[in-house]
Amino acid sequence: MENLTMQITGMTCGHCVAGVKRALEGVAGVTVDQVTIGTASVAYDPNATTPANIARSVEEEGYHVVSAS
Repeated sequence: MENLTMQITGMTCGHCVAGVKRALEGVAGVTVDQVTIGTASVAYDPNATTPANIARSVEEEGYHVVSAS
């Protein structure tokens, strides 16, 4: 498993946190460590997904991933 922490803009409330968490949980191979306003940390299986796919799931939820490392 690899770790990924994303800085996310557009999150302002608990509803945003829940939406991002739900989006991340929907990506195969991803285990959500923590989601707070502005950040999300996950562990992922590099054989199942990529950081770009993980970030895309957040973007599709309506938020912007500023950085991912």
